[in-house]
Amino acid sequence: MVHADSSHFTQGMSKKEVYAQVLEQATALFDGQRNWVCNFSNAAALLWHAYHSLPAPSSAVNWSGFYFTDPSNPRKLILGPFQGQVACQAIAFGRGVCGTAAETKFTQLVEDVEKFPGHIACDGASKSEIVVPIVKDGKVGSTSREALESGRTT
Repeated sequence: MVHADSSHFTQGMSKKEVYAQVLEQATALFDGQRNWVCNFSNAAALLWHAYHSLPAPSSAVNWSGFYFTDPSNPRKLILGPFQGQVACQAIAFGRGVCGTAAETKFTQLVEDVEKFPGHIACDGASKSEIVVPIVKDGKVGSTSREALESGRTT
């Protein structure tokens, strides 16, 4: 059985090695578990610990988690499992970085959120964001947001 050691990442590993470990650990954690809340909660925790094992500025992540399309309104995202600062509970498609990723179905890499039109300041410590929409059959099901405190994302 996989347990808390899954979130241990050795310092000094490359991003490629850390992401490979995230995939390996997620595969083991998800094995036999079909509940989406359990799986996305563990994914958020794995990513959170993975980012913090990387050297600066990559380790300066203050939020890692997911937003999902609201079942009662397919043009709105609702907060899902995450790690970090409290977050906006609902975001309209096309609004802010997350809503723009959902609207366009394209990853948003924003190095300075203050320069992003319509940025939503859910957390004033966030200076940059990476938002990856999860698209299946042409529809957005969720978005993953990593709000970084640093201005660099590579």
